[in-house]
Amino acid sequence: MKRLTTALALILATSVSAEPTATGDLGLVIERAKGSVLLVDQSDRAALARIEGLGDLSHASLVYSPDERFAYVFGRDGGLTKVDIVTREIAGRVVQAGNAIGGAISDDGKLVAVSNYEPGGVRIFDAETLEMVADIPTDSKTIGLVDAPGRRFVFTMWDSGETWIADLSGDEMEITKITDMGENPYDALITGNGRTYITGLFGEDGLTALDLWEDDPKPIRVLPGYGRGKKEMPVYKMPHLEGWALTGREFVLPAVGHHEVLWVDADTLTETGRTQTYGQPVFAMARPDGRQVWVNFAHPLNDTIQVIDSKTKTIIHEFKPGPAVLHMEFTPRGHEIWISVRDAGKVMVYDTHTFEKLREIEADSPSGIFFTARAHRTGL
Repeated sequence: MKRLTTALALILATSVSAEPTATGDLGLVIERAKGSVLLVDQSDRAALARIEGLGDLSHASLVYSPDERFAYVFGRDGGLTKVDIVTREIAGRVVQAGNAIGGAISDDGKLVAVSNYEPGGVRIFDAETLEMVADIPTDSKTIGLVDAPGRRFVFTMWDSGETWIADLSGDEMEITKITDMGENPYDALITGNGRTYITGLFGEDGLTALDLWEDDPKPIRVLPGYGRGKKEMPVYKMPHLEGWALTGREFVLPAVGHHEVLWVDADTLTETGRTQTYGQPVFAMARPDGRQVWVNFAHPLNDTIQVIDSKTKTIIHEFKPGPAVLHMEFTPRGHEIWISVRDAGKVMVYDTHTFEKLREIEADSPSGIFFTARAHRTGL
């Protein structure tokens, strides 16, 4: 009995002295050339650890589990890697396709879906074990995969111009197919309330929206022919659409092949304005309070950031962080922004009110920056 009491005391002493790990202040930075991710701390503005062995991350994204402990990283090589940011190691990995383009996690955190270019389609995995639970062939490159409320995933086909909604809330998966979304959809976003899904079109000027609150959603054309009458320009990099593009009552969206961003009323989906920009925008990201929009640009003008005031729709600040600005991420309340500058090998941290540079963090070819606050936002 005495021996048992002593053992119990040792266990309790160990548990009391163990350093607790909080994840709400952490994030991961994709290091695209090394196949690694860099664990960073927002408050300390510092790198904590490098986790290696994630395969081809030349085009990569990730989502977080609801408890912010696990990141699910989607690599270009079709790899789905589960990273434990508490133990700072890979918790599981499966190469599920030949060429993947992104993924999403269900609202209950139980399922992880991956969209694929090769062989196309969407594959869905158990978030705990990474065992495949559903295979959805589409005979098309699949883009714009997002999570929607009710254990649903929404995704769109580049080749066929269809959007599918996969509902996994019941015993059997149900798929709703919506045709006539437009020519060559290239990316999509879903609003934070899970209602509006918007896909951008590469094969024609315009976008297409769906109201997911409708029982039978129908395509809604948005800004058809917005580039009509303008000289066509080569597209150096496809712009990205994400749920962060909402600035209060308006979306701000990058125009394909034009030096401008487009403003759209979120309720009526009609144009409310345009802002001429330095180059072809890649990301147009609204600060969490919606007052500012930060824009980066495609090669060869990818050394520059412009900041737009969302009230006046005018550019209020422009600066050059360095060569190849690839990605930006706001801290959850938007007081700072982290910017990956690939060819400088740095992540740079700026104050969003004064525009002062606060810190540089060494990173190997950094691209995507993902803070754990994304775990609690639909579509991110």
